[in-house]
Amino acid sequence: MSWRPRLVALDVDGTIVDHRNTLSPAVRDAVLGLREQGIPVVIATGRAVPGVYDVLEKLGFREGLGVASNGSVVFNVDPFEVVHTTTFDASEAVKRVLERVPEALVAVEEVGVGYRVNRAFPKGEITGEIILDEVNRMVSQPVTRVVVRAPDHDRDEFSALVEDLGLDGTNYYIGYTAWLDLAPEGVSKASGLEVVCASMGVTAADVLAVGDGSNDVEMVRWAGRGVAMGQAPDELKQVADHVTGSVEDDGLAAELTRWLD
Repeated sequence: MSWRPRLVALDVDGTIVDHRNTLSPAVRDAVLGLREQGIPVVIATGRAVPGVYDVLEKLGFREGLGVASNGSVVFNVDPFEVVHTTTFDASEAVKRVLERVPEALVAVEEVGVGYRVNRAFPKGEITGEIILDEVNRMVSQPVTRVVVRAPDHDRDEFSALVEDLGLDGTNYYIGYTAWLDLAPEGVSKASGLEVVCASMGVTAADVLAVGDGSNDVEMVRWAGRGVAMGQAPDELKQVADHVTGSVEDDGLAAELTRWLD
């Protein structure tokens, strides 16, 4: 019997939507087509929970489970209920970054609500309720995720700085800009999807996963079929089973439609 996905896991930014947060009709139709054929579609994103609801509204469904915050949070979509979280002590990692980049913006996730921030982030970069707070208080308790943003640095410069720090005891990702995601060690989209699979009676071998960023490497490597978007970095393409078109060329739609009857 030829392989078919029993679960589809999709990254959001650069995969489902482009960098203007726009969803193409072709991608929407392909996602809904899979669902109509009984194949569950799960969002697996670095976004916090409110950002997942934003893309689900665009897609036109509100059922099932979601993986947010790079795997630190697994939740039921409707009604909203946290199914699983993993937390960590981020205080030392944040302190070390701020020693090198004292002007950095810091955001700590409030699960299902939004973020606590030390200063305002560029408009549209984080979603949900935004609460101003002091960094020391923000990281005084275990957290699911921390974002550190350095608007005055370019991506390569910031990435080199973070690599130099090491940040032992965390799992971290650098975004397309000077954006650092800090997560608990061992946590990734793949670990979050393991929770989803266990609840649905499927295995990693049954999963089709598509993503475009460094935070998708574990997920794409783990899945039965892992697909990288055309604009993905080489580190992701190298672990993928297939490379589809870019987000601007509806690469996700091209991959998903091959599984439609």
